Amino acid sequence: MARFWLRVIRRSSKYEQIGLKNRSFGCVILLADLQAGIVERTQTLPLERLKTAVRGLAKLAKLFGMPAIVSGIRGEGGSAAKMIGEISEGLGTLPTHHRTTCDSFLNEEIVAAIEATGRKTLLISGVATELAVQLPALTASDQRYRVYVVLDACGGMSKRTEQAAVLRLAKAGATTVSVMTLAGEIAGDFRDAKAQQAIGILYEMAQS
Repeated sequence: MARFWLRVIRRSSKYEQIGLKNRSFGCVILLADLQAGIVERTQTLPLERLKTAVRGLAKLAKLFGMPAIVSGIRGEGGSAAKMIGEISEGLGTLPTHHRTTCDSFLNEEIVAAIEATGRKTLLISGVATELAVQLPALTASDQRYRVYVVLDACGGMSKRTEQAAVLRLAKAGATTVSVMTLAGEIAGDFRDAKAQQAIGILYEMAQS
């Protein structure tokens, strides 16, 4: 397992040096299918750990002014997706864009919402890594977005299929990152109030 992640890091190292240390790097976050009925199917990360990471990511987004786009799938009968509460805990109530394609970047409403932010660095969190995360990440990379998959805020259907997705993403130019790494890189000087709040979010995650 360690050798697998080392290969991924080596393949994508040139992308890890892009701008994450600068708070104005221009990120937008896509939160994909983090809804009841889907998140419970994660097999590569315990559900509570996934929720903790999503909460931390949402709080970081709020702290550093990173806009977030929420996508989901309607239930039977057309009922609205019920997103997990950790998103609203960090970001407040956000509209859910219900897509009708597996790839969020093939949904005009979602693409319009992302483009309206004017940002070209895309962070993606969601379930499942193999579908709701991988497909828009590939399309976004092809459209010259800088794509970072927040891996500890994603859940896969199996270790084998999630590894295949991550390898494909790395080959396409996307990079994996964790909430903890993200917080540490954008926090800046610890004497700054926002940096202290970012570190506080990490402590909350570690204690959960």
